[in-house]
Amino acid sequence: MSLPREDAAVLAARWTEGVLLKRDVFSTVERGRFRSEAGDVEAVLRRLDQVPWWSYLPARHLFARERRALGLANDLHVGPQLLWAGRQALVRGFINGVALHQAKPVGDVGYFRSAKQALHRLHRAGICHNDLAKEQNWLRGNDGRAYLTDFQLAACFRTRSRLFRIAAYEDIRHLLKHKRSYAPEALTPMERKILARKSLVASIWLATGKKVYRAVTRGLFNFTDREGGGRRLVNDAPVLTDLIRKNPAVRDAAIVAFADRRTGVGLYAFVEADQPALEAQLRNELVAAKGPKPPEHIQVVQALPRDASGKPRTEVLQLVATNQLDLIEPMMTSATDRAFLKDILESRKNLRDRFNFETADLTLPPS
Repeated sequence: MSLPREDAAVLAARWTEGVLLKRDVFSTVERGRFRSEAGDVEAVLRRLDQVPWWSYLPARHLFARERRALGLANDLHVGPQLLWAGRQALVRGFINGVALHQAKPVGDVGYFRSAKQALHRLHRAGICHNDLAKEQNWLRGNDGRAYLTDFQLAACFRTRSRLFRIAAYEDIRHLLKHKRSYAPEALTPMERKILARKSLVASIWLATGKKVYRAVTRGLFNFTDREGGGRRLVNDAPVLTDLIRKNPAVRDAAIVAFADRRTGVGLYAFVEADQPALEAQLRNELVAAKGPKPPEHIQVVQALPRDASGKPRTEVLQLVATNQLDLIEPMMTSATDRAFLKDILESRKNLRDRFNFETADLTLPPS
């Protein structure tokens, strides 16, 4: 399938290809630059020309919902701006920030206050997001505020009907679930009541429709995880991680997924060890084990970035694997993490899909 001629012409003239963020049966999403009336701006492109024929109709439906919702929300400043929309492609503005599961705003009451305000603005405009249970659809901007993204399931209402009120209530309830995870002490008595009371529609959906949805998306469409890694990340990565850790020279390992223009989904293994030459040995061991396909990239590092509990910070590793280095630097909070960033800059492996927003002038923070 190819893009309509008019879409292809606009993108050829105004889009600069960047980093592939995600490719699935509903769309291809990449980050790059778009030539707007104000000049070149960082942006995100969603396109339908690379989806399979058998998923085109639902993909087209989701695309239309996002295009309409983004257009109506353009002046609300709660999500990305719609910069351009064609028949099978759209370009939205890039929000400088990271997803909720990457930002982990523990105790950040201000973030959740701004998130509630963003939802209120969205609902006043008659728009319900309908997909806010996913942490990756909440962003924490570099300004500390909350933004929403991925409006493919959004619904736009002309009146505050009963269906609108139910959808808006569920948007709020899902926000409060995230607040309970990161700032439970800030929940008000009313918010706790909302958390304890699902709408009837939500209860029925959980008991019936969601099971069908999971069967279709995880079976037919091969949707499995929130990062777009699919079955390789969910099923293969744990097995590969265990095999890598069996090598006595390995202290620890973590595997993340990245979108790949040729293979669809790739795996990137970060291995904590002292021997840079260990990569070839590990690859041979994985092949000899006759288990899952080995990761496309294996990188040996002196130290993995870790959170307060000592677990590898896979949210940072994910950004490395997708070459979004400009988003990593603000997340470096310790000397060990800063050393990791320096190590990564010098020896990272996924160099096929690079872009100049990672910048040659990216400077390391002082140790």
